[in-house]
Amino acid sequence: MEVGGPARTPPELLYFPKWFPLSIYNFGCWARQTIVPLTVVSAKRPVRPAPFGLDELHTDPAVPDPPRPAPVASWDGLFQRLDKVVRGYRAVAVRRLREAALNSAARWIIERQENDGCWGGIQPPAVYSVIALYLLGYDLEHPVMREGLKSLDRYAVWREDGARMVEACQSPVWDTCLATIALADAGVPADHPQLVKAADWMLGEQVVRPGDWSVRRPGLPPGGWAFEFHNDNYPDIDDTAEVVLALRRVRHHDPERVEKAIGRGVRWNLGMQSRNGAWGAFDVDNTSPFPNRLPFCDFGEVIDPPSADVTAHVVEMLAFEGLSHDPRTRRGIAWLLADQEPDGSWFGRWGVNYLYGTGSVVPALTAAGLPARHPAIRRAVAWLERVQNDDGGWGEDLRSYDDRANWSGRGTSTASQTAWALMALLAAGEKDSEAVERGVAWLAETQREDGSWDEPQFTGTGFPWDFSINYHLYRQVFPLTALGRYVHGEPVAPKTPVPVEAEGS
Repeated sequence: MEVGGPARTPPELLYFPKWFPLSIYNFGCWARQTIVPLTVVSAKRPVRPAPFGLDELHTDPAVPDPPRPAPVASWDGLFQRLDKVVRGYRAVAVRRLREAALNSAARWIIERQENDGCWGGIQPPAVYSVIALYLLGYDLEHPVMREGLKSLDRYAVWREDGARMVEACQSPVWDTCLATIALADAGVPADHPQLVKAADWMLGEQVVRPGDWSVRRPGLPPGGWAFEFHNDNYPDIDDTAEVVLALRRVRHHDPERVEKAIGRGVRWNLGMQSRNGAWGAFDVDNTSPFPNRLPFCDFGEVIDPPSADVTAHVVEMLAFEGLSHDPRTRRGIAWLLADQEPDGSWFGRWGVNYLYGTGSVVPALTAAGLPARHPAIRRAVAWLERVQNDDGGWGEDLRSYDDRANWSGRGTSTASQTAWALMALLAAGEKDSEAVERGVAWLAETQREDGSWDEPQFTGTGFPWDFSINYHLYRQVFPLTALGRYVHGEPVAPKTPVPVEAEGS
């Protein structure tokens, strides 16, 4: 069996300068980490015999004729022909240049291995990095290889029947900060030992060294949080915002330590604002249209443009830090208002979908000072009321990513999506409305005896429409947050702003 497909990219790609349209840093970090080792696979073209036939991978009887090439004058046509040039380059690649590029790829991969042996805290680049280094002569007892192989075991989930499931990634930081917010908003005392313990753990997870984000922001001091146990190369903006919101809800025994950590996190998030005033997940201005046009980029997102949900979480955090009137916060608010859909909702990049986007944006806008009577807030409330299910809950099918007209805000009621809608309505001052009463009643009626909710649906998003995630805590933390805010009211942002240094200072 020969490796092909996306592995056609040559390792010389690493030599493209960062300003070049197809620089490796124009890809989203998840694609970047996978593509670099795949360039090694492309150059080595390993062949392994398989003990069974794989003919079904080579022909599709449902497609009798190959697709027509795109017109030469179009971008798609240009990239289709560029793909042919790259494939032909293999036969004429300069040997010394190719060897140097392979060595550069090996260094790039090894430099980004995390302390626990993985790459980026996600499974795909870990798999391909191990394969790439093995093809370059690293034996299985080499420390990098040994730790890399060990890291793969951490993605395995063993079932009682002996079956094994391999996870794409794990989300301990994200889960912990959301759980902390939920417990605090539900009325757990701010100095409760479990909340303090969670804060201690989060403080220890702050990333205090530069990573790939520094390519675009070389003068910005580190200070973010990642999504996973170990991912110091790729802290993300969303987790950083939510960790700060969580830490603010805990009365810690070392407030000076907390203030310093929050100061670093806020400064880093502000420094990661894109030119348009919004925020992406991992990088600044990762918006080049060219990577998505490559013929092999036919699955999932390969760039990381700003999104409404991430921007909303940052704006909410900045408001909580007393920075509502900071010009950078106002630019984020302006972007959110301009990004609202005509029906009143917001698109959800990292959660399904318009319910997640709307449930993120409305609390952020009201926390930042927009009144409940603001036209954008009223349009969002009207949309949520229109899409509420007859049973009182809210739900949205994954098909809304592919068929917005028929599935936006439509689907079987789920605990997490009902909670997102309630969080938006409560933030908009709708506590006494019929929609809120029906939503709260649905959560109360569907709660299980052990206090949890059942939710087999996938309401988390990896790549819209292509890759979805079932976060097992979503069905617990978001209903608890919504119900807590229904009982105790909205969290109030502090009035005293936290001093924040400017980007690069």
